[in-house]
Amino acid sequence: MNDRATVEDIVRRCYAAYEAKNRAALEALLADDFTFTSPQDDHIDRRTYFERCWPFSDDVEYFRIEKLFAQANEAFVRYACKPAGRAAFRNAEFFRVENGKIVEVQVFFGFTADDILGA
Repeated sequence: MNDRATVEDIVRRCYAAYEAKNRAALEALLADDFTFTSPQDDHIDRRTYFERCWPFSDDVEYFRIEKLFAQANEAFVRYACKPAGRAAFRNAEFFRVENGKIVEVQVFFGFTADDILGA
């Protein structure tokens, strides 16, 4: 990976890896000590993340980043995701990047896109 990649670049590459179903690309972005937290996962490690979360890539039709705010080595993202055969939904995620690798992701979810958009 380019050492001069910005936090924004790294975050965008993360979502692109899911869309492309390219596990190797995502593995290259995550630090060895990566942790993931969500309402269903409490600081799971990299191995557990790939076991629990990566299979979802098979269902992803697209991610659309709606907002991306970065400061120093951290970023917040709000995105819409469309899984095959299901309604699109929105999530927000917090990323922390060190030495060009994602070391932490915290995801916040609970609403469908229709809940947010009032459709």
